[in-house]
Amino acid sequence: MKRLVYTLGFFATLLIVWESLARAGVWSAVLLPSPGSVARYLGDSALDGTLAGASLVTLRRLLAGYVAGITVGLPLGLFTARFRFLRDTLGLVALGLQTLPSVCWVPLALLWFGQSEGAMFFVVLMGTVWSMIIATENGVRNVPPIYARAALTMGSRGLHTWLRVLLPASLPFVVSGMKQGWAFAWRSLMAAEIYVTVLGGFGLGHLLHYGRELNAMEQVIGVMAMIVAIGLLADKVLFSPWERFLHRRWGTAR
Repeated sequence: MKRLVYTLGFFATLLIVWESLARAGVWSAVLLPSPGSVARYLGDSALDGTLAGASLVTLRRLLAGYVAGITVGLPLGLFTARFRFLRDTLGLVALGLQTLPSVCWVPLALLWFGQSEGAMFFVVLMGTVWSMIIATENGVRNVPPIYARAALTMGSRGLHTWLRVLLPASLPFVVSGMKQGWAFAWRSLMAAEIYVTVLGGFGLGHLLHYGRELNAMEQVIGVMAMIVAIGLLADKVLFSPWERFLHRRWGTAR
């Protein structure tokens, strides 16, 4: 509760200072709008449904590519940890491609899929799958060997050891990879929506792009605030409960 009070107090102070400087004319409203104009844009967009519709379109695209990235990356990470050949080949490729900025996938997606939802899906998938492969591989390789030896003495073999011993023991690393993959997926999708125009649905990235085209800085800042809010909400709802449960489960909670 005390942390929440401190956080709210900090942001309230920041908004008051920002509003005061904007009213004093320290900078032009074209460069940075006042918090009041941003709040008015958010209120008007919420009332006419623009913000909610764009958020739903973006989240639909994000979840589709993110779930596909986890589905592909998790088993590939297990195979990479299991086989030395894959660790020296696919693991190295994943490590290299993870460092590639998300926007670099957009030209390739446009050439392969054109201005379509497929291009969006591809960019988000590429932003997710590599971090999942690396996190799963690191998680399995950092499981104490005594776990596998103990399971072996109790009759566990092959696939059973991997699915019932090694994978559960590596879940803290896997969840960290999922959290990192979510962040990469967000960045990838925003880059894709800024450059790829799909008439079937306009997302938050499109609103961001059109705000820049129209010099509507209140729209740009408002959409950025919405993206941050969704990211924080996803962390609190999806990932933080998992991390707390795993820390309690493995006895690492404070």
